[in-house]
Amino acid sequence: MAAINAEIRRSAYYDSVVLMQLQRALVELPGVQDAGVVMGTTANKEILAQSGLLTDAANAAKADDLIIVVSAEDESIAGAAIAQVDELLKRRHTQAANQTYRPKSIDAAARMMPQANWMLVSVPGQYAAGVAKQGLSLGKHIFLYSDNVSLEDEIDLKRIAADKGLLVMGPDCGTALVSGVGLGFANRVRQGPIGVVAASGTGLQQVTSRIHQLGSGITLGLGTGGRDLSEAVGAQTALQGLDILSRDIETRVIVLISKPPAERVARRLLRAARATGKPVVVDFIGYQAPQAEDGTIHFAHTLDDAAELAVSLSRNAPPIAAETPALPFAAGQRYLRGLFSGGTLAYEALLLLQDYLPAVYSNTPLEPAYRLQNALVSQEHTIIDLGEDEFTVGRLHPMMDNDLRIRRLQQEAADPQVAIILLDVVLGYGAHPDPASELGPAIAAARATAQAAGRTLEVVAVVVGTDEDPQNLSAQMEQLQQAGAHVALGNESGVRYVGERLRNLNGIVSGKPVSLDTVQPPLAAINVGLESFAESLHAQEAQVVHVEWRPSAGGNERLASILARMRER
Repeated sequence: MAAINAEIRRSAYYDSVVLMQLQRALVELPGVQDAGVVMGTTANKEILAQSGLLTDAANAAKADDLIIVVSAEDESIAGAAIAQVDELLKRRHTQAANQTYRPKSIDAAARMMPQANWMLVSVPGQYAAGVAKQGLSLGKHIFLYSDNVSLEDEIDLKRIAADKGLLVMGPDCGTALVSGVGLGFANRVRQGPIGVVAASGTGLQQVTSRIHQLGSGITLGLGTGGRDLSEAVGAQTALQGLDILSRDIETRVIVLISKPPAERVARRLLRAARATGKPVVVDFIGYQAPQAEDGTIHFAHTLDDAAELAVSLSRNAPPIAAETPALPFAAGQRYLRGLFSGGTLAYEALLLLQDYLPAVYSNTPLEPAYRLQNALVSQEHTIIDLGEDEFTVGRLHPMMDNDLRIRRLQQEAADPQVAIILLDVVLGYGAHPDPASELGPAIAAARATAQAAGRTLEVVAVVVGTDEDPQNLSAQMEQLQQAGAHVALGNESGVRYVGERLRNLNGIVSGKPVSLDTVQPPLAAINVGLESFAESLHAQEAQVVHVEWRPSAGGNERLASILARMRER
């Protein structure tokens, strides 16, 4: 009759690969029928119960306890198998060792390999955020394979990383290609002109493998983790990835892969994709794009399609200039202020600017979140409809009276963060008989105010009218141009001109840009968690130090929190 023997090791941590290999080693022993080697979580206990291996001792184990259960032909064989556990662990450790000394802490590993820019984290989810945060404090990019990390922790980690110019790929990020080295689960692919940003690990593997098979190669393959493109996280890592690839002169084509993101996030990603200035292949898996191409964006229907399209584009893409032309604005100038007399023109401007800017505030916003707290005070990028009731009570409509707009023009010109002022000039019967005669001098004065402060202020005027209007269209345009305004006859053309200028001015991401040097060869990394990841890096001839990690304070979360706070002081 079969005998079951169990041993519980309190607060003993081993990574899941080690546990799997120990379990297999036990099963291979003569007379052993089955074995279970797991941490004492509820889910693991249920699996042991289904296999008939859940003893009373195992059922009483805590989540941070190691459960070792052996089912054998008799009690003596089961006991002998349990007695061999330490020897099997020692043998496995010796066979796997690629470094003679394994530091017991992340700080010690960082001192041992100061050139490491990366840290791979694959510890259990309840510890992962703390480990990742420690890596960020040491200035390391984080490849966060661990799952079961809370949404709040993910948002916090990525906020910290953005402020430091660092990446957090994950949580639940399974794949990346950095400096010619695969992180986590990755295929060996040649280097080449295509960069990939992916919220799907297997999607990244499929596309990069197909690109390799088609004769091309990869500059960088940056994973984000599946939750990055949710509305709560806001595609922080994906946007950083697009920014990195936009600045990397070796990357000629970019591929963006994910399941369909939240609508607002999708708009933001497409806006960032256009801002890269490079061809971008977008595969929002299952998303039905309204058209195959949209400027530099090319929509793919499948992962294979994305790879084929990227390879084709890379063979025809023009060389990337090392530097983009400098804009004339002073440091700190980055915002738009739009002063409209036409409500529909203001509304259309808000719609068009979604392709270029992350957020535009207004007294008539597209979304409630972007309503100005005070219509008399602009906020970041702002479009004002001066024809709304709040401005017209007791005064003429701004199509007839320029006084309020001229005052607001002066106000905006004095703001050192304003780069461009956009306004409409509507001609025709019933409108001001000569609007440019008042707006022209006001524009010239506003530009002179900025110039005196060492700044360049651009003014863009959209003129609505015909050559038969009583104001004389050509004369109105000439007065505005003499005042220094850029004049457009179409609202779309004027707004898109502004959008292109601001797209280059505002960049793709907020926060500190990731240094390109940190994603270039050679790769050096600290590995915390799955030992197999360190072995993989070693096999690819990357520099790696593996940390012999154990949960802080023996897994006591309260004590670990106190120690973490003491470390931060």
